[in-house]
Amino acid sequence: MDDFVRNKLTEWGLSDLREKFKDEGIDKESLLRLEDHHIDSLIPKKIQRAKFTKHLKLLKAGPSTSNSMFFKGKRRSDPQGKQPPTKKRKNNRNGPLSDANIHSSVKEIMSDVYDKLKQENQTSIQPFIDFLKTKIDELGVNKRELVGVFGRTGAGKSYLLNAIIEMYNFLPTRVGKACTSVMIKVEANTRNPKYEAEIEFIPKEEWSDEVEQQDTDDEERLLAVYGKEWRNISPKNCMDKKYFKEILEFLDNASKSLSCQSAEELSAKLIQYIRSDSSEGTVKRWYWPLVKCVTVRVPNNPLLQHVTLVDLPGYGDRNKSRNKMWKELVGSCSTVWIVTEINRAGSDSGAWKILESACSEIGNGGQCQQIHFICTKTDQLDDSDESNESDESDECDDLVVKKCKKTKRQVLKEFKEQNNIKKHFSNDCLKVFTVSAKQFLKRKRSKPTTLQEEDTEIPALQGFLKQLNDHHSEKLNDMYVCGAYGFLSLMQGARSRDTADAKTKVRSQLVENLKSELQKIKKTTEETYEDFEKRLTKGVKNSESSCDATLKSFLNPDEGGRGFHRTLSCIVRNDGSHSKKPINLNEMLSSKLTDSIDVEFRKTFPNKGKHSPISEVISTFSLDTEKLIEKYKDVELQLIFLKTEEKQIKTKLHQIIRDEKRKVYSSLTEMIEEAMKDGYKEARKFRGEGSLQKMRKKLEDHLHLSKNIMFKEAKDAMLQKLQNLMDKIQTELEDHLNKSIELSLKTDDHSIPDFSEELELVNKYYKDLKDRPNE
Repeated sequence: MDDFVRNKLTEWGLSDLREKFKDEGIDKESLLRLEDHHIDSLIPKKIQRAKFTKHLKLLKAGPSTSNSMFFKGKRRSDPQGKQPPTKKRKNNRNGPLSDANIHSSVKEIMSDVYDKLKQENQTSIQPFIDFLKTKIDELGVNKRELVGVFGRTGAGKSYLLNAIIEMYNFLPTRVGKACTSVMIKVEANTRNPKYEAEIEFIPKEEWSDEVEQQDTDDEERLLAVYGKEWRNISPKNCMDKKYFKEILEFLDNASKSLSCQSAEELSAKLIQYIRSDSSEGTVKRWYWPLVKCVTVRVPNNPLLQHVTLVDLPGYGDRNKSRNKMWKELVGSCSTVWIVTEINRAGSDSGAWKILESACSEIGNGGQCQQIHFICTKTDQLDDSDESNESDESDECDDLVVKKCKKTKRQVLKEFKEQNNIKKHFSNDCLKVFTVSAKQFLKRKRSKPTTLQEEDTEIPALQGFLKQLNDHHSEKLNDMYVCGAYGFLSLMQGARSRDTADAKTKVRSQLVENLKSELQKIKKTTEETYEDFEKRLTKGVKNSESSCDATLKSFLNPDEGGRGFHRTLSCIVRNDGSHSKKPINLNEMLSSKLTDSIDVEFRKTFPNKGKHSPISEVISTFSLDTEKLIEKYKDVELQLIFLKTEEKQIKTKLHQIIRDEKRKVYSSLTEMIEEAMKDGYKEARKFRGEGSLQKMRKKLEDHLHLSKNIMFKEAKDAMLQKLQNLMDKIQTELEDHLNKSIELSLKTDDHSIPDFSEELELVNKYYKDLKDRPNE
């Protein structure tokens, strides 16, 4: 089988026939000579045979007919050369390849190119092989879109997620009480048609430490894991295998995998890892205290191909591993859902407290672009609703719709008054949904309901997820095809002859252009650094003058007495934080520092859009390859490669900024925590009578001794991380493009295999994707 046949089978979406055609030795000539009886014996499956026959007939009919298959939503020009308006048509059997099929086809083409290059036993080709391997690895990374789902127990999160994926009672909604410490990720299973779960445990060493340091707050955890024997458990025997027979993976610090044929089966097996209910007789052990995260994968769910729904605790966790993962997941969410009951939505301080406590993690310290306030149980009318006794379904329907509109107005008004949240998010970031998951699922099961499907607003949330998924898919597809097009252009360009003079001139001009553009970026980053340095210097002064009063106010609350003694004991034990309240003393002490930069930080590193000095100077960066292509046609292919590399490195830089800016922002609070650690360590030694006052005194003394140093150190740490980010932007851009220029304009190797057909095919895909309208 030659390259022509291999490419045609890939192009037609019949890649699984390649081995058969290879065994039969079918090349271009024999392909065009195939008759019906040959095809019958070659391809026994009727649908594949029909598809192949259709494409072969189009191929034999001539290029004008077959080429039209490559263009989605594009018609051939009319005799006068006018191009009709482009329309995006639905994919069908007679139409062109879908986005997914284009991605798959190009992936297979590049895999074949890689295999073919490796077969060439020539040292001169090795740089191309190494470059392509790196490129394939980079383009193969799929960073999923995360949607974080927050809400107190009983708000209806599980019902909501079940409705979104249209699976009744998949995530348990009534069995026992929810375990608020376990994080649950729900995504599509793209590997097989089974229902799967991966259970990730906390390190066994951390659990052993927790047992050793147990207090009254740990009784529920110990009872869940060890049953009635928990009072006899000591650090010496707490890791005995007899307690972990069902989860030996925990003792090996490994994950546990579950795979089931049905959703019901998986749901039943998951309960003991995500719930706690001592009254459930069939379960003797509940392992939620040992679980860090559960990833659930459901088959046949197009909404979650590139999107993961994450059911998150409202606050962090006392366990170090869970707390670290919580911060990573929260900081990676592009959208956050705050779930509350509609009857509480306007006045639910708990929901706003969850959002406020997480806003620095998802805002300046994260990647969140949208907040969805989701009010559940809209079908439940309370005593305040007019005519709630009425049996008339239409009247009830109207009341629900009225109530939903009123609730949306209340929530939007309340959001505008949340000053701490508004430091991180503007008004247009919030959208309110009023949903009834119960009514939606009833309709899906053909049961009578009081609401129309669209009034449940579950379809609206599904529509949002579809847009998020499709947009992510398009970005991945675009980057992969762009990268493949660039590489194949590079390969063909390297085969060209008599271009040495043009290459020398172009290389010189490109180096000059790169130097000039890097200067623009350097100027912008230096101005940004100087601005933050000034703001943080003011923040240090404000922090030093106010921190004593901040700590004193915290240490002497209205509640006082025994209640606060337990709270403060928990805080010093967890280095300044209390996950259940929630309280973070380190954030309180660093608040003047963060306040000094919050507004400017959001402008400099926005989560939404690219309208900031740094983003804009990267976006407008250009080597001017278009102008050079017009002047130097002999090296057009090499310049096309550089153009695609420029696009890809800019995309990579925007992602680097989103990832690294989280570390920059969080460094302030992290440094304050580090500076206070010795104080917390000493304070937790106190026990018995008078220990509350002793803890207070120890923390006050430690702060008094540290305040003239720790705020300056926090400022310096943030500025250093900011400088590291600025340097990384420069280095990544300079190194990547210099390497690309060298590879494309200093390499001549006429022995490189001919990939002209692959280039032509990928070029068609590239132009097709480029010409499609943004929807």
